[in-house]
Amino acid sequence: MCVTGGAGFIGGHLVDALVSMGAMVTVIDDLSNSSAINIASTIDQAPDQVRLIQASILDPEAMASAVEGAQTVFHLAALGSVPMSIDDPARYWVVNATGTMRVLQACAAAGVERVVYSASSSAYGNNPDLPKLESMAPEPESPYAAAKYGGESLLRTWAACYGLDSISLRYFNIFGTRQAADSAYAAVIPAFVKKYINGQSPTIFGDGEQTRDFTHVSNAVLANLLGCVAKEPLRGQVVNIGAGVRTSVNELASMIATNLGVEGIEPSYEPERVGEVRHSVSSVELAKSVIGYEPTTTIEVGLAETVKWYAGQFGQGP
Repeated sequence: MCVTGGAGFIGGHLVDALVSMGAMVTVIDDLSNSSAINIASTIDQAPDQVRLIQASILDPEAMASAVEGAQTVFHLAALGSVPMSIDDPARYWVVNATGTMRVLQACAAAGVERVVYSASSSAYGNNPDLPKLESMAPEPESPYAAAKYGGESLLRTWAACYGLDSISLRYFNIFGTRQAADSAYAAVIPAFVKKYINGQSPTIFGDGEQTRDFTHVSNAVLANLLGCVAKEPLRGQVVNIGAGVRTSVNELASMIATNLGVEGIEPSYEPERVGEVRHSVSSVELAKSVIGYEPTTTIEVGLAETVKWYAGQFGQGP
């Protein structure tokens, strides 16, 4: 197995799962947007099962080495912030779109059997229809969304032209332990937890009534594993990976405060950010049909676990 971006948030959890199942895993990650800490304990516990290549997916030689002998490649390497993509669209296109092409080129040359690609629900844009269905026309509204959707197109192309078995998993707002909380573009849950623990108001962009399908990382890991073992041929199909539940950002803030036992701290509100969609929730019926996916961890259970972990990281006891 090969996991691109395997030292990242979702990638690290996937590597843990693969190693626990006895797989031999090669991780390629340039560590520019991640940390080897995410897989350090796994490497320590199973040094014979994990090989880490610190290199960019844009490096053809490094990619060739990473995928050598791999049956399945899980492609998670990407830059992941919508606001940062607006600030630096060229870099996002090169890493997320051109990088995906480099991965597919290496896979085709090495005879890899299947590629499981981490796509993004941002491809739907602001289409008001809910839930989001894979049959909807993509309407990406940020450089990040455009580049991730470009990756989907590349998978379909490589399946059609080169016979490379593949599937795109459109993630809906994945959350869980190990997400970065130390930057201006931190994911919303760790950012909110950090603010509350420090006695500060979490910042909500817009009115907070925008909704998301917050999906625990265990569901994303499950989807990757199911994509790997699906018996039917996969030809670049796109499937939604979510929890199928809408939660507003205001509701999320309240749930986090309740989990932390925080009272009397209200969110502060800033203008809505460019490129952000208003409402999003998944239908996972196609994923169920194609790979047998059904979410196993609810937002309530996943959020309680995640908040407890971050509270420990930020110095507040359980």
